[in-house]
Amino acid sequence: MDPATSDPLHSAVEIQGAMLGRHKQELSAARHAVETLATQVSNLTEQVHHLRLDPPATSRAFESPEPRINNPPCYSGEPTECRSFLTQCDIVFSLQPNTYSRSTARVAYVISLLIGRAREWGTAIWEARAECTNQYQDFKEEMIRVFDRSVFGEEASRALSSLCQGNRSITDYSIEFRTLAVSSGWNEPALLARLLEGFRAEVKDEILSREVPSSVDSLIELAIRIERRVDLRHRARGKELALSVASLSASLPSSSAGSGAEPMQLGGIRISTKERERRITNRLCLYCGAAGHFVTSCPVKGQSSSVSGGLLVSATTPVSPSRSCTTLSVHLRWTGSSASCSALIDSGAEGCFMDETWAREHDIPLRQLKEPTALFALDGSPLPRIQRETLPLTLTVSGNHSETISFLIFRSPFTPVVLGHPWLVCHNPSINWSSNSILSWNVSCHVKCLMSAIPPVSSVSSSQEEPGDLTGVPEEYHDLRTVFSRSRATSLPPHRSYDCSIDLLPGTTPPRGRLYSLSAPERKALEDYLSVALDAGTIVPSSSPAGAGFFFVKKKDGSLRPCIDYRGLNDITVKNRYPLPLMSSAFEILQGARFFTKLDLRNAYHLVRIREGDEWKTAFNTPLGHFEYRVLPFGLANAPAVFQALVNDVLRDMLNIFVFVYLDDILIFSPSLQIHVQHVRRVLQRLLENCLFVKAEKCTFHASSVTFLGSVISAEGIKMDPAKVQAVIDWPVPKSRVELQRFLGFANFYRRFIRNFGQVAAPLTALTSVKTCFKWSVSAQGAFDLLKNRFTSAPILVTPDVSRQFVVEVDASEVGVGAILSQRSLSDDKVHPCAYFSHRLSPSERNYDVGNRELLAIRLALGEWRQWLEGATVPFVVWTDHRNLEYIRSAKRLNARQARWALFFARFEFVISYRPGSKNTKPDALSRLFSSSVASTDPEGILPEGRVVGLTVWGIERQVKQALTQTPSPRACPRNLLFVPVPTRLAVLQWAHSAKLAGHPGVRGTLASIRQRFWWPTREHDTRRFVAACSVCAQTKSGNSPPAGRLRPLPIPSRPWSHIALDFVSGEDCYSYGCR
Repeated sequence: MDPATSDPLHSAVEIQGAMLGRHKQELSAARHAVETLATQVSNLTEQVHHLRLDPPATSRAFESPEPRINNPPCYSGEPTECRSFLTQCDIVFSLQPNTYSRSTARVAYVISLLIGRAREWGTAIWEARAECTNQYQDFKEEMIRVFDRSVFGEEASRALSSLCQGNRSITDYSIEFRTLAVSSGWNEPALLARLLEGFRAEVKDEILSREVPSSVDSLIELAIRIERRVDLRHRARGKELALSVASLSASLPSSSAGSGAEPMQLGGIRISTKERERRITNRLCLYCGAAGHFVTSCPVKGQSSSVSGGLLVSATTPVSPSRSCTTLSVHLRWTGSSASCSALIDSGAEGCFMDETWAREHDIPLRQLKEPTALFALDGSPLPRIQRETLPLTLTVSGNHSETISFLIFRSPFTPVVLGHPWLVCHNPSINWSSNSILSWNVSCHVKCLMSAIPPVSSVSSSQEEPGDLTGVPEEYHDLRTVFSRSRATSLPPHRSYDCSIDLLPGTTPPRGRLYSLSAPERKALEDYLSVALDAGTIVPSSSPAGAGFFFVKKKDGSLRPCIDYRGLNDITVKNRYPLPLMSSAFEILQGARFFTKLDLRNAYHLVRIREGDEWKTAFNTPLGHFEYRVLPFGLANAPAVFQALVNDVLRDMLNIFVFVYLDDILIFSPSLQIHVQHVRRVLQRLLENCLFVKAEKCTFHASSVTFLGSVISAEGIKMDPAKVQAVIDWPVPKSRVELQRFLGFANFYRRFIRNFGQVAAPLTALTSVKTCFKWSVSAQGAFDLLKNRFTSAPILVTPDVSRQFVVEVDASEVGVGAILSQRSLSDDKVHPCAYFSHRLSPSERNYDVGNRELLAIRLALGEWRQWLEGATVPFVVWTDHRNLEYIRSAKRLNARQARWALFFARFEFVISYRPGSKNTKPDALSRLFSSSVASTDPEGILPEGRVVGLTVWGIERQVKQALTQTPSPRACPRNLLFVPVPTRLAVLQWAHSAKLAGHPGVRGTLASIRQRFWWPTREHDTRRFVAACSVCAQTKSGNSPPAGRLRPLPIPSRPWSHIALDFVSGEDCYSYGCR
C-alpha cells in the first residue's frame, strides 16, 4: 500500500480510538452513578420499611362497636372445668377490650360468674382486698392453684394408657382422648396405637380388616363411620339394647358372639357354666366377654379395681315405644332456685339418679364423691363410673310429699330423674300404675315427709273427736270423719312454708286505727268471740304499736260477723300477686262430667298461720283490750293469694283433672259414680294430711247438679243461679251513677249467658261516664228492662267439647259486634250455644267500613275463645252475613289492617261461610239494639254553644245557589251537598285552591274543602287538572329528579397543545344580517 494513502486512514483510526476511549469513560461514570443511585434507593427503601407512623387520633364515635356475646356458664368450683371457664372469660376479654380494659374489672367479672363453693372463695378474697385481686393474671394463677385439678404430663399419660371406649359412643370417647393427648406429650404413632387399642372389639375388628389410617383424625373419622354402620346393622336385626326390667326379663343368648352386651361377673353377678364354656371356646375374656385380651389384662377389670361397690341400674336407654313407663311429676328446690320435671319410677335401680345434662342446664350444685362408684346394667355390663352427686335437694312429690335427698349424677338423657328401689322401700307408696299417680304413703311419711302432716287417721282415737253431724256425708267417707272435725278446724294450725308474710314498704309503719263504739248485742258478741279465739290460741293479747279498728256487720241470718279495718295496713303492704283462677276456667274443664261434689273448707283463712315475727302487724283495738292474730285474719290484702297458693299446692296433681279450687270452694267432678267416689276420697285424704278441714253442713256430695260460684252446673251444661236472677229482677231503678255501676257490676258477672250483653247495656254504660250528665232517659229504661228480661230467658250453656266441631256466628253493627259460640248436640242434632260475646266499638272502630267491621267481629271472637278454637281437632265454621269475607283467606291483596289480622288468623283452622242476614238473626240482633245517642257520629263544635252568634255562609255558596235556579240538580247528587253547574265550577275551584284562606293546599286539600259542600260528576278529575295547571304550585313544587353533580375543572395540561376542545353552537336564529 502506498504510505501516502495510508496516513489519512491511520488518522481516522486514531480519531475513532480516541472517541471509543471517551465513550468508555462516560459509560464507566454512568455505571458508577447508577450504582450510587441504587444504593440510595436501597437505603431509602429500608428506611421506609422501618418507619413507624403513629395512627391518627380517631374519635371513639367512629370506632367499631364491640361484639355482644353471652356470658360463660357459671363456675361452681368443679376442678376439671376451671381452665375451660377461665379460657372462656379470656375470650370475652379479648373480644371486648374496651369494656374490660382494667384488671379490677376483669377480676370482678370473673367473681360475678362464680357459684357455690367457688363464689364463697371469691367473695372472701374480694372482701378481704387480697393482693391477687389487683392484677387479673395474679388472680387467674391463684384460682388455678385453688381449683384446677387438670391432668398433665405423667398423670395424663397414665390416664391415657388406661382409657377405653366402654359403652360410650366414639364421639364421646374421642373427645376425652384428644383432651388427654394434648397434655400427655405423646407422638403421633403412639397416640394412633393407643386410640386403636381403646376401641370396642367390634369396631376394632372392622378397622383391622382394612388399611389402618396413618393419622389420629383419619382413624376417628373411620371409626365413627364404622360405628354408624354397626348401629344400623343392629337395628335392622332388631338387636337394639333396651336396659329395662321388661326387656331384660327374657334370657340372654349364649351362642352368638355378636349378640350385643354379654353378662359379666361384676357386682356379684356370676355367669353361667354354659356362658363360661362359650367364652373359653371363642377365646373371649372371662371378665368382660370381649375379644382381643384375657382376664389378666382386661381393661374393664383395671378400671373397676379402685372403685367402691357397684350399683345396678336398669333405665339407661329408652324403652320400646310400645312399652309404658311409670313417671311422676316432681318439684326440686335448692338454694335460690327450683325446677319441675318428670321422675321415672324404676324398681330395678339401686339408687336415685339425675341426668348430668339436666343438672348442668339448671345449675344444680354438685359435689365430688369421696370414692367413685361403679355402675352396672342388669346384664352385668359396666357403665361409666359415678364421681359426683348433688347437694341435698328438697324433692316434692304429689304436691305435698316433701323430703331432702341427694341424687347420683349419671348420663340419662331419656329421663331427668330416676327414683330407684331404695326410695320405694323407704316410702312404700301405693301406686296406681294405670294413671301414674300415688294413692297413699307409708305411715312414717305422715310424720316425716307430708307437709304439715298430722298423725294418720287410724291413729286418732275416735273417742277424742266429737261425733259431729255427718248426716249429709255418704257412708263411703265416714272413716275420714276427722276431716269434718269442728274442734280441729278451730285449733291453732302448725307453722309451714305457706305462712302469710306481711312485708311493709320501706320507711312505713302500720297506722293506728280508731276505736269503734259497740252496742249491747255487739259487746256480747265481742266477749264471746274473744273468749273462743283466746282459748283456741288464734289471738293473743298484744302490746304492738299498731292497732286496726274492730267492728261488726250483720249477716243474712241476723248474726254478727267480726270485721277489722286493715285498709291502712294494706296500703303499705308489699302485695302478693299470686293469681286467682278465672271464673270461666272452671267451666272449660267439665266436659263429660256427670257427678259433682262441692266442698267448703271450715275456718279457711284461720287454717294458715301468720309468719313468725309479723303477728304484731295484725293488732286490733277493741273496747275490751288490744289483741293480735296468730292466724290469717279476714281483711288482709294478701290473704286470698296466700290461701290460694296453699290449696293449689296441696291439690296440684289433681287440679284441672277432676278438681277445681277457688279459695275455700272445691269442686270435684267425674264421669261416673265409681270413679267419683275415688276422686272424693283422694281429695279428703289430701286435705286431712295438710290440716285442712271441711264444713260438712255446707257440702254437696254425688249430685247431678250443683250450685258453684253463682252458676248451676250439671251434665246438661251451665246456667245462672235462680237466686241471683231473682235479685236482678227485683233490682230497683238506679237513682245515681254509683247505683247504676253496682247494677252493671253485678250483671256483668253473667254476661257470658246474655246474648249481645254489650249492645243491650250500651245506653246504661254511656251513663256511667263522668263526661256526661246522669239523666235517666227512655232508652236507658228500655235497656234496663230488656236486660232484666234477658236474665229470665237466658239459655243453658252447654260445656264445650273440643273433639267436636264448633260454630262461630258473628255480626257487626255501627255500635258494636256480637258473636255466639255453638256446638251441635248429639242428642237432638241442633246447635246449642256454649258462650256469648259482645263488644262495644270504640270511636275509631266505628269509622271502619262494613267489611272491616265484620272482620273485626271475627278477630275479637276468635281471641275471646282462643283456648277452645286454637288447635281444635276439627276445623270450625264461621257464619257471617258478609259474603266478601268468604274469600279473605285466599285474597291476593290485603290492606294494612287486614294483613295484620291475617297473621292472627293463621293460628286457626276454620272456614268462613256466608249466611244471609235473614238466617243470621241471633248475632245480627245487636244492629237493631243500638242507641242513637251512642251511634251518633255528628262532629262536635269547638266553641261552646253560648259563644255561637250565627251561621256563616260563604259567598261562593250564593253563586252556586243562584246558578242552580237555571240548572236543576241531578238525582245522583247527594242530599247534603250542592250541585255545581258548569259555569260556576271554575269559581269553586279557585275558592277551594287559590283563595287567600285556601293557601294552595294541593289536590287532597282542595278536594277535602270541596267535598264538604259541593258535588258534580267530574269533581275529582277537574280538581287534579286545575291544581296541575296552577302556576304558583308549579313554581314551589320540588322536582323528582336527583340533583345535578358538581362541575369539575379540566386537568392542567403538562405541555402546550396537549388537549384541543371544541364547542359547537347550534339552533341560533339566522337573519340576512347575521345570526342572533
